[in-house]
Amino acid sequence: MMPRSKATGDGPVMTPGMDLPYLLDIMEIKNSSPDEFLRSLPFSSGDTTAGVENEFQASVLGKKKDLDLALTIEDSNYYKNMIRRAASGDISGKKIAALEKYLNQSRDNVWENSWVRFPRKTLNPFANLVFNSDLKSDKTDPGSGPRTDADSFMLMKEGEEFIRIPVSYLLKLALADAVGSDSGAHSFIRITGEKMMAHFLNDNTSPEIFSFYPVSANASKSLGSGVAGETLIRFVFTQALVQYAREKFHLRDHGQEVRVFFSSSPPLKQKELNDCISDSFYRDLFMSPCLSGWTKGQEKHQYMKLCHKVLSRSHINGISKLKEAGIITSNLVVLPNNSNISLANNGTHVSMGSRKLSRLLSDPGSGFTAFHEKYLGDLSIKIVEHFLCLFPGTYSASPLRLDFEDFHPEKALGFLPHEIDYTHLRMIWRRWKRKADIRILGNSITPFGPAWLDRLISRVFLLRGDFIPDARLIDYFVSVMSTDQSPSLNGTPGNGDQLKKDLAQMGVFDEQMPLYQLVRLREFSKMGFCGFEHRYYSIFDDILSDMGAAVDFQNLLTALSFQYILSGKVNPYRFFSAAPSISRPFISKPEPAMFFF
Repeated sequence: MMPRSKATGDGPVMTPGMDLPYLLDIMEIKNSSPDEFLRSLPFSSGDTTAGVENEFQASVLGKKKDLDLALTIEDSNYYKNMIRRAASGDISGKKIAALEKYLNQSRDNVWENSWVRFPRKTLNPFANLVFNSDLKSDKTDPGSGPRTDADSFMLMKEGEEFIRIPVSYLLKLALADAVGSDSGAHSFIRITGEKMMAHFLNDNTSPEIFSFYPVSANASKSLGSGVAGETLIRFVFTQALVQYAREKFHLRDHGQEVRVFFSSSPPLKQKELNDCISDSFYRDLFMSPCLSGWTKGQEKHQYMKLCHKVLSRSHINGISKLKEAGIITSNLVVLPNNSNISLANNGTHVSMGSRKLSRLLSDPGSGFTAFHEKYLGDLSIKIVEHFLCLFPGTYSASPLRLDFEDFHPEKALGFLPHEIDYTHLRMIWRRWKRKADIRILGNSITPFGPAWLDRLISRVFLLRGDFIPDARLIDYFVSVMSTDQSPSLNGTPGNGDQLKKDLAQMGVFDEQMPLYQLVRLREFSKMGFCGFEHRYYSIFDDILSDMGAAVDFQNLLTALSFQYILSGKVNPYRFFSAAPSISRPFISKPEPAMFFF
């Protein structure tokens, strides 16, 4: 029998139903020959399906007088109160000067993540019906009333009713309008278009669009080629919706040009805006209202605000961890802003499912249960995560150059204090300082604090800082660290809930949020398929070559993990009894530093 460790880490216990012959039997693994064995493995050739969720960057081009973001800021009580307080001397004039600089930009007139405004009369009856339906407090209940914030999506301008919505929802509304505009179209087109609307999510700050259909490999193309092709088709279709919305909703006539494109890092101007406004006002401006994709959108909207609040708090709490780790050795620190912009990072999530495992889990008589799914899934993730350092900077990236004045550990290390243990944290910081161009006479020097002094030192000694291949993996909370009492991947159902409770008590996380992981198990009972979601991709230089190859490699590693498990090459005892004090006990080598540098 194969042992596993308890969730408490007190020691291994014997687990019935996990011996290798039994698993081979219930998972229909054929052992007659090596070729038959490989073909019968989960995630082998022909067994894997895949889908993608892309997070795109949205921006609106136009003059301040026409742009929703600028008008919303200027009309807000927050802005008016700041002006009054600055005029009376209650607060420094620097923040209001920075905010006015942002509002009076004249060089490019690009407003990232701004909403759009257009006349409601431009909607045809079907699009108007979809809009009204999405304003309901509960879309599953036809008799439910509107959301309490429904009025915020409409306004009167010169006696005419206008709609104001984020670009992510504009895409869905444009599709609804296009589908409902041709009464002579075949019913199949109408039905297909309505199904596609659900794939344009209104979730995070940026538009999120996931695959229109699951992709599988065939004789003419690999899984990766199919996934890359579907992604490109979806991107081109998105551009068609942008053009349709521009003409049909008269956006250009009202001074607005919408752009939707691949970009992984938060816009620099949005970071500058974030530095001069409060966290609550930032959430009002940029957290998605969740009009699409959720039955109770307003509740989801409040959840997104919670995520932003928790991540902002976590970023500040990271300072105390850096001090405990011995990286910050004095009380002189640069406090991060109490509003964090990490939710504006845009990544690519690739989910893979196994037809075989999904079929076995759907059959109560197969003997393969959710317990087996969790046990084998956690073990597979631990194996695959050994290889994740091969992906960032090779297939996808989020390049960023940090100047010398950015090398305060409390700023440069981002969310890493919450993701890896202190030993690795110290190692990364020590090696990073040696690698970066921040050395004077052979000694690594970190910034002193005052921005003017740090810039002067940088210029005098020609300190260039450093280049990071994938900054998104530092700037976003990509994976939580296990606690001693609650390992995140120990094969026990429900262990994630206990870990979230531990992290919430530490002020790092919230129990309502899903566990952030680089590779996450997609459970059959929740998703309708059994598989894994890979969340470490940022932006691909070439969709066909880079993304296609990455997905094929990802599929290979997943199949390899099951080959190791079901051939007996991997001993679960070694994995599940590993010291839980290490972040996700899988990774002592390769070092986490390889992810970023």
